[in-house]
Amino acid sequence: MSTANSDVRASLHDHRLPVPVPAGEYDRCPVTDLLRRVSDKWTLLLITLLGRHPHRFNELHRAVEGISPRMLSRTLRALESDGLVEREVFPTVPPGVEYRLTPLGVSLLEPLSALADWAVAHHAEIVAVRQRPA
Repeated sequence: MSTANSDVRASLHDHRLPVPVPAGEYDRCPVTDLLRRVSDKWTLLLITLLGRHPHRFNELHRAVEGISPRMLSRTLRALESDGLVEREVFPTVPPGVEYRLTPLGVSLLEPLSALADWAVAHHAEIVAVRQRPA
């Protein structure tokens, strides 16, 4: 076995990636669960925006082109239920609400950034392979 393969296996083991995931446990895989959450149409955009600074609802709505208020609300609620986003209500008239990443949400920024960097670096190669005849 080459050193490179040993390094990859050690890295996978250190991170406890469930590779391969047993067929009966696919839905319980924590990696799959997280990737499903962050790979929907709006979640990455919202996490990225909230990673810069807290936003009010309408600021987020204006910043994310094409998202409906209902979908923005649903996505923010889902991120809250996962502990990635928190909201603060201000006692104003009308009440103001500000959304920010929790410490758990902030801890997600670095691995998402690494994944984004990898995707950008390899996107052309992946597209080229997809276009090859079968």
